[in-house]
Amino acid sequence: MADSRQEAAPAGPAEAHGHPARDSVRLAVVIGALGVVFGDIGTSPIYTLQTVFNPGDPHPVPVSTQNVYGVVSLVFWSVMIIVTVTYVLLAMRADNDGEGGIMALITLLRRWSSQRGRRTAAILAALGIFGASLFFGDSMITPAISVLSAVEGLKVVEPSLASAVVPVTAVIIVILFLVQRRGTAAVGRVFGPVMIAWFTAIGACGVKGIAEHPGILRALSPTYALGFLFGHFGTAFFALAAVVLAVTGAEALYADMGHFGRRAITRGWLFLVFPACVLSYLGQGALILGDPKNISSPFFLLVPDWGRWPMILLATAATVIASQAVITGAYSVTSQAAQLGYLPRLRIAHTSESTIGQIYVPWINWLLMVSVLTLVFAFRSSAALAFAFGMAVTGTITITTLLFFYVARGKWGTPKWLIGIGAGVLLLVDLLFVAANLTKLVHGAWLPLLIGLTAFTVMTTWQRGRSIVTAERARHEGPLPAFINDLRTGAEPTRTVPGTAVFLNRGKETAPLALRANVEHNHVRHEQVVILSIETEPVPRVPADRRLLVDSLGFADDGIVHVTARYGYMETPDVPATLAMLEPADTEGPLDLDRASYFLSKIELRRGKARTMAPWRKRLFIATSYITADAAEYFGLPGDRTVIMGSHIEV
Repeated sequence: MADSRQEAAPAGPAEAHGHPARDSVRLAVVIGALGVVFGDIGTSPIYTLQTVFNPGDPHPVPVSTQNVYGVVSLVFWSVMIIVTVTYVLLAMRADNDGEGGIMALITLLRRWSSQRGRRTAAILAALGIFGASLFFGDSMITPAISVLSAVEGLKVVEPSLASAVVPVTAVIIVILFLVQRRGTAAVGRVFGPVMIAWFTAIGACGVKGIAEHPGILRALSPTYALGFLFGHFGTAFFALAAVVLAVTGAEALYADMGHFGRRAITRGWLFLVFPACVLSYLGQGALILGDPKNISSPFFLLVPDWGRWPMILLATAATVIASQAVITGAYSVTSQAAQLGYLPRLRIAHTSESTIGQIYVPWINWLLMVSVLTLVFAFRSSAALAFAFGMAVTGTITITTLLFFYVARGKWGTPKWLIGIGAGVLLLVDLLFVAANLTKLVHGAWLPLLIGLTAFTVMTTWQRGRSIVTAERARHEGPLPAFINDLRTGAEPTRTVPGTAVFLNRGKETAPLALRANVEHNHVRHEQVVILSIETEPVPRVPADRRLLVDSLGFADDGIVHVTARYGYMETPDVPATLAMLEPADTEGPLDLDRASYFLSKIELRRGKARTMAPWRKRLFIATSYITADAAEYFGLPGDRTVIMGSHIEV
């Protein structure tokens, strides 16, 4: 996958006379975006209209000509307003150094919180964390509902295969998660062409349906959507809980903007994905008008008999791609949350040397697999899962819209009256969907809320506990300037030994616990001492010329320096490689990195009596700490030259 910077590259000789090289790069980026970004929203036509008219719905929509026109019109204008206007035209303009998604909005809010209303920014950032938490619910439900809906095509082709739907779905999901550790680099090249074939096929089938009942094109008029909504509000309101399925995956357009760029995603959406989906919805509406019995599976019944088996295979491939996109999205959200201090460090494997953002998080992978399989066996059909799906989607969309308008005011100084009108209209639409999905609370909508609240509680508890531990640790460590002064004056008698020692620490205000223990108990210090602090900045990547900051700590001849290494939240720290960038003049002498010893301070947490957090949150914080990745591995330290020294801290 290429990112947006490739599109903005200066023209070179190969790009003269029609810019063929640049055009080919842009085409490749668009194809890549089609294979990753649009999988979720592009497979929504499989189950959206089927769910709206599902007779098993607790608030069913009667099948009538007027209702079909109204529902199809609602679907079209919902996609237009939420996806095209909210995300493609507006939200994607608010980026954090090229990165998008709700986590990018949170980092923008955190950056401005010291300059603007801190309390308001903190509340909105907390809302953003809840929106990111809801995404974890989305990443569990999407693979289950997508693959189930595709495999359910077996019932259309051969009703006797109905009992095989759940087992086949489970096998596909297990295989999907088992291959995650290999990464998507090897198969990513075929994702784009598969999705192009998918959108071409569903668009062609839609044209076939429209040709048989061309009157369905009248549903493109907003008068049908408004007439259905206000003329039959009771029916239309409950229908919104299923109509929202048409916009699932909208957040992926924004979240993956850093990989493909706004232009590539916009072009892919406007020129292929949007038209193909609209044609499919119109064709399915026409099919239902022709025979109301087709509500059982309008998507697959729209396909000619000879093409149903190929369509089932293509749909399965498309839904696997949709699942892949949301699974890797969960990895990215987890990684960014850990970098920003909302989750502990987890073991992260980069699966591609050429593609930024392709990572594998084993702990999250197995958690998702167990969760998705549980959903498949518990709900057993895409229609049953649909009740749960909408809540996660509408919650995330509403929070993204709210954060965007706050950012728009702060970043561009957009007039308040324009913010009021735009936010008022779009939030009204979003809140209508939220309210409609709340009516499904007892029918499954509680599930994503429970998942979201659980993830939100874990993330905020970790952030709070981490700040408590940091403060307590600073008290144990003591001020660094006083410690260094004691070394110079001989208050702490020590013997200097040859070699380089690197002590990882949280800052330069306090002395590393491992260094203090080495001096106070072993009475030795190394000839060259580097106190290294890792800082994660609220940007995706930090350029090399801003990577390092060296401080002599007041004395230029004692061989003790403090180094600050800055990383973006999308980067994985590599301490030895970073230290290799230092010059001998910066470190008061050359560092012997080939034989350097690395010292880490390991903290053992204990539940104390201080009222820093509720007792249950203390237990949760300590339990969450057990999944923290090995620090030596996380920072790329050589295992045979890393010394770990322990200490106890109460929370």
